[in-house]
Amino acid sequence: MVEFGLQQIGLELGTGAVIGGLIGFAAKKVAKVIAVLVGVQLAVFKFLESRDILIVDWKRLSAGLVNASQAATDAATANQPPSLLASLLSVIPVSAGFTGGFLVGFKRG
Repeated sequence: MVEFGLQQIGLELGTGAVIGGLIGFAAKKVAKVIAVLVGVQLAVFKFLESRDILIVDWKRLSAGLVNASQAATDAATANQPPSLLASLLSVIPVSAGFTGGFLVGFKRG
């Protein structure tokens, strides 16, 4: 088993929180930009479709999103080998710090 001291756990927790906060802040900014771009693109498609310049097959477009969502769900629920338990336990301090920092950074972003 891996031995941890309180100082090492605190350092990993703090480092994970700082990195998570920065990534969360940046992720929210990037998500906003992507949302605006996708929204503008869909509005332009709808406008061009209303002027009979472009024909959009909305059923095929939404079916692709559903298939991608299902593939992501299947990959996330795949069985993990039991040997990962030891390595998973060793990254808990960094993961907890990162998650907390990410949530704070995402909320503030």
